[in-house]
Amino acid sequence: DTGNPVGNAIVWQDERGTQLCDAMRGAGLEPEIHRRTGLILDTYFSASKVAWLLEHDAQAARISRAGRLAVGTIDAWLIWNLTDRAVFATDPTNACRTLLFNVHSLIWDVELLRAFGLTDGDDPRIRLPEVRASSDTFGSIRVDGVDGELPIIGVCGDSHAALFGQGAFDAGECKTTFGTGSSLMLNIGRAPLAPPAGVVLSIGWSADDGVTYVFEGNIHSTGDTVKWVRDNLGLFRSHEEAEARAAALSDNGGVYLVPAFAGLGAPHWAHGIRATIRGLSRSSTADHVIRAAIESIAFQVDDLVSRMNENTAVRMRDLRVDGGPTRDRFLMQFLADIVDTPVRVASAEEISARGVAFFAGLATGVYRDRAHLRDLSQFADSYTPAITAHARESLRTGWRRAIDSVLRDS
Repeated sequence: DTGNPVGNAIVWQDERGTQLCDAMRGAGLEPEIHRRTGLILDTYFSASKVAWLLEHDAQAARISRAGRLAVGTIDAWLIWNLTDRAVFATDPTNACRTLLFNVHSLIWDVELLRAFGLTDGDDPRIRLPEVRASSDTFGSIRVDGVDGELPIIGVCGDSHAALFGQGAFDAGECKTTFGTGSSLMLNIGRAPLAPPAGVVLSIGWSADDGVTYVFEGNIHSTGDTVKWVRDNLGLFRSHEEAEARAAALSDNGGVYLVPAFAGLGAPHWAHGIRATIRGLSRSSTADHVIRAAIESIAFQVDDLVSRMNENTAVRMRDLRVDGGPTRDRFLMQFLADIVDTPVRVASAEEISARGVAFFAGLATGVYRDRAHLRDLSQFADSYTPAITAHARESLRTGWRRAIDSVLRDS
């Protein structure tokens, strides 16, 4: 009722809910949670963070007992403030990342709330935002110098909006957004198919014509790995230098870097493990370490693509990419080589912003239809696989051995 924040925003790296997730897993709750949400039981998602907060923060617990605690993802907080606290709402792409939203019934699920200790009897201990379609109107704002009010149209999660902004509207179309970490999403169409092990089912977006589902895998460390080699090891100064030095080598020299700085995300989901550099020899140089860091990005994407393609109902047809690391031409070519799929680079880096702009434009008639949006979804560059199947499998084998050694030691 006051609209004041109870505490700081909590980000995905917060693992304070690990003990709760482990206990719930030990109690056999994970299969049903997975069935309802499409997600794995992990601190990456919101529910265990909220439960931990109510257990350890006296102020939050007191406000919750009074029925006055609202909990939402960052979009709901922004909408709440932009609309002068008139609208507390989110969309399914954000709601489905909380472990509290049923991706089949498309509602907040009281059984999930109960599983995480977020109910008193049948009554929720927290107030959750109203869920509206991604292309819906989320209230309006007043802007100085503008007559009347401006509607807020189009709300979508970051990676989900990037998928839409890439024009990946059909089943089998896939995108990877590169940043500190990376998100790979595969459009699987209108049916919530059971995901392969280590991959989650998510909602790509919801619009007037219904819900589109995706398989998703989140990689913890991609661009951050290269940054670590620069900042912590001091092996290069600029990304252009790193690219040139990696490309100048004839091969990786058998050196592999497994960037488990925050554990490993999909499809391994391994916590409590350490990063490692494997395969160093007397002939290894700093350039081999730089190249291993860059190659690790592509290897992790390949792990996810291979796992997603185990579902024979929908297979990836092409790979669209966006984000800062796509400027690295060596990385993009290596990605095409190792995934054995054409890679198309978006013409703009801020594809997520373009995605929500597409939603707003469709809703207001600025864009005619999705065919119009496809025409606008241009690509700056493309890469095709250029190595032999034998070379590809040899590289994959080296990577698998490196990954297995890390998992074995955990």
